[in-house]
Amino acid sequence: MRRVQTQGVHHITLVGADRQTSIDFWEGVLGMPLVFEQPNLDAPDQNHLYFDPGDGRLITVFTNESWKPDRTPNPTNVGNVHHIAFMVSRATYTQAAARLRERGFANSGEVDRGFMYSLYFRDPLGQLLELACYKFEPPAGYTHVDVLREAHKIRVARGAYNITDEHLADAIEALSRPNERGER
Repeated sequence: MRRVQTQGVHHITLVGADRQTSIDFWEGVLGMPLVFEQPNLDAPDQNHLYFDPGDGRLITVFTNESWKPDRTPNPTNVGNVHHIAFMVSRATYTQAAARLRERGFANSGEVDRGFMYSLYFRDPLGQLLELACYKFEPPAGYTHVDVLREAHKIRVARGAYNITDEHLADAIEALSRPNERGER
């Protein structure tokens, strides 16, 4: 049986509250420009906002002026979204906790995940969000996933609990070495 092969995330759609709450947060706090808006074509009483998270894809939000913000944390039961992570530069990451606090958003502060740094906070509607930055840049011609795949192999071979800086450095070295044909 053949599979349906995906090629990346096209967009993520969230259920928002009123229009201005979404614009204030996604554009005003996270700096995602509002690209366009139109009616929700499946529910004419709703609006559909389209934001650019910075990678040419979209974050979209359904809004309705009668929906009010509720900061109650979203459920994390089986089948629910736990969190959505957005990539930021290290420079932005080091400023994020203070900038979020200035705008009234409590956050986790820096969390070291071994191969990346994370910071968690909730949007105005209770959805858990993460700002993440990798600890490394991949060698030319490789992706972050290539490095992580290699670092995972090294970690498993060494019996380590999680990927560490050492595994990342060794993975980058391994990927940077020419192979038997002299290719990288």
